Amino acid sequence: MEPTPGPVDWEEVEEVVSNAYFEHELTPLDDVAPSLRLRTLPLGPIRLARIGWGAAVSIRSEHPGGYAVNIPVSGRISAGEGVLSGVGQAVIFRPDTAAPEQRWSRDCEIVGIKLERDYLQREMARILARPDLRLPDRVDLTTPAGQSWMTLLRSIVEQLKSDETLWRNPLVAEQLSGALTSSFILAVMPEDADPAGGARPRIIKRVLDRLHEDPASAWTTAEMAEVAGVSVRRLQEGFREYLGVCPRDYLLDLRLERIHEELAAGDAAELSVTDVALKWGITHTGRFAAAYKRKYGVAPSVTLRR
Repeated sequence: MEPTPGPVDWEEVEEVVSNAYFEHELTPLDDVAPSLRLRTLPLGPIRLARIGWGAAVSIRSEHPGGYAVNIPVSGRISAGEGVLSGVGQAVIFRPDTAAPEQRWSRDCEIVGIKLERDYLQREMARILARPDLRLPDRVDLTTPAGQSWMTLLRSIVEQLKSDETLWRNPLVAEQLSGALTSSFILAVMPEDADPAGGARPRIIKRVLDRLHEDPASAWTTAEMAEVAGVSVRRLQEGFREYLGVCPRDYLLDLRLERIHEELAAGDAAELSVTDVALKWGITHTGRFAAAYKRKYGVAPSVTLRR
């Protein structure tokens, strides 16, 4: 994690942490000089941070653009008359939403995770097939699932501390952020939200299973509806309700994932972007390139060259 030089006053502390994690309003509750402890680690669409103020403080934030998962490793975070989070618990703040005023105890230090709003919502829809679900406000990380996820988080941080060149590689950062995010979603969401538990309608699951088996096939919406045993209109309504996208957009996103995996593992001397795209059912390469860049932030040719 990247160390940050110690600020000399509380205004500078607020500015440094705002730039490193989330914009916020900071009010010290102790009449002491700042003793900020801050380390950060960017991993693609997520950012890890370890923050300790060295004093009791009050914080207000709307967490612009992303979700914040704050996990005390010492001390506690409270709001009003109650404790929001202590050791072994996580508090989750939603993006662009005014959070209640938080008061951190003097000995409080957290591991914080900043997840880009669109990235997390897309991952939740992909993993759970339920875009209507919301993350809980608080999570008990002392459960077996929570402890397992915390073990993964600690191992990633320890490995990256020993080799900074590792996390600076975009492909490594993407894989690590994906593993950390997917396991977090599965650890904190209730079991009945897992698609394996039957939360999504049977007609949607039937189509998704077939699409994942053969995404390169020249699927039409009518063929998908036939697999589901419903009308095209009912299929489209079901996809929008439970996945937040139409069937064709879901299929495109699935194909982009397969193409990205092949390009990331491929050799530019042996592969061409066009051949890989055609292999996975893409016929309009111009639209494909634009969609790929929206999803991954770079042109497909850049992924192949890395």
